[in-house]
Amino acid sequence: MDTEETKPTITPEELDQRIQGVVELIHLHRWKDAAKELSDWEPPEIAEVMFHLDKSDRVLLFRSIPRPKAADVFSYLDYEHQDALLTELTDEDTRHLLANLTPDDRTALLEELPAKVLQRMMMLLSPSDLREARQLLGYPEESVGRLMTPDYIRVKKDMTVAEALAHMRRYGRDRETFNLVYVTDDEGKLLDALRLRRFIMASPDDKVESLMDYDFIAMNAFEDREKAVEMVQLYDLNALPVVDSQGVLLGIVTVDDIMDVAEEEATEDIHKIGAVAPLETPYSLASPFMLVRKRIGWLLALVFVNLISSGVIAAYEATLETYLVLAFFIPLLIGSGGNSGAQSATLVVRALATGDLRTRSWLPTLAKEVFVGLMLGAMMGLVSSVLGAFRGDWTIGLVIGLAMTCIILVANLMGSMLPFLLTKLKLDPAVASSPLITTTVDVVGLMIYFGVATLILQTLG
Repeated sequence: MDTEETKPTITPEELDQRIQGVVELIHLHRWKDAAKELSDWEPPEIAEVMFHLDKSDRVLLFRSIPRPKAADVFSYLDYEHQDALLTELTDEDTRHLLANLTPDDRTALLEELPAKVLQRMMMLLSPSDLREARQLLGYPEESVGRLMTPDYIRVKKDMTVAEALAHMRRYGRDRETFNLVYVTDDEGKLLDALRLRRFIMASPDDKVESLMDYDFIAMNAFEDREKAVEMVQLYDLNALPVVDSQGVLLGIVTVDDIMDVAEEEATEDIHKIGAVAPLETPYSLASPFMLVRKRIGWLLALVFVNLISSGVIAAYEATLETYLVLAFFIPLLIGSGGNSGAQSATLVVRALATGDLRTRSWLPTLAKEVFVGLMLGAMMGLVSSVLGAFRGDWTIGLVIGLAMTCIILVANLMGSMLPFLLTKLKLDPAVASSPLITTTVDVVGLMIYFGVATLILQTLG
């Protein structure tokens, strides 16, 4: 019995060793040996090799790759390496490269290029590719329209299954996805999305219309690309059809592009949660000046918020002079409050990002976080009161315990509700970052602490 030959799976460690071996061959200018070694490598693996080369060797290696495969390798490079490579290639090399890129990859490349380079690239496109690029670049930057590709298979509902299969064989060879077939009317309006197996299992004489149930998921080209990520995850789709306001099929967004968007959006949220302006390039390629520019804004803003904390302490200077022991617990209280608020903010921001929570869910979330805050505050307050009594006396223990309970509760509510408020204001909830929450809670926590201390100590003192 014949068996299908499969490529053996290698571990990441083995891949690293192979990459280093090829890089060494290239550094020794043993191009034939390197080309032979790379002949059966996949495009992502070859792209990984190029990350380890200097500019001149990278260009030579890229030119040695067969043109159809070179376009696949190019699509796996980051924008910095793509831009650098384009400046070194001849117009003829670039023309073939652009022609072999898929429309969505070509659009992603063009929208990142500087204006002068973009003009040169557009001049090298064929008339049909130029029309396609102009259409895709006409959509908003963060829209689904920028992601879509017009490389899909569509059939008419009045075709027979045999005619539809013949149409797929003729026009489906270079399409990005083959397991989904889209049914449209004479005006191009999307009527259904059918899996290929339904055609294979049907009788050749059946009409395509007999296979349809008119049950499909589609998105408008102007909708945000984050919505596409949610739709693909929710409905477990391999491809998502994109339509205009009249329902006319414009293209599809494939799952590989959706995964790229999901990674970019998650990275952007992580940066914002850390109070860093999102990087446009990978960290490894970012210059120190760019990193400073992305971080300094938040740091300066938080300095001014911290000045309020200093003002609160100054306002209660007399209380501190009388009960100096209170100063020892300031880091404990405000640190615990900041940590609790950051935990709540992180949980809610992520739940909003994944669609687990909606803005209308704020009231149930508030009720839940009140209970959670009281439970956490009671436990933290009990431990803190023992520490306070040990350091001072029972009245200091009471002050520390009550203040800790109140601070944890308030911090929990602030951390959980701020993302909802930002979402309601059409702002990214990830802005409710850990540094912002902790710094804000510092101010509120100090006010609560000294307010509780003044009330109890003056009453019992």
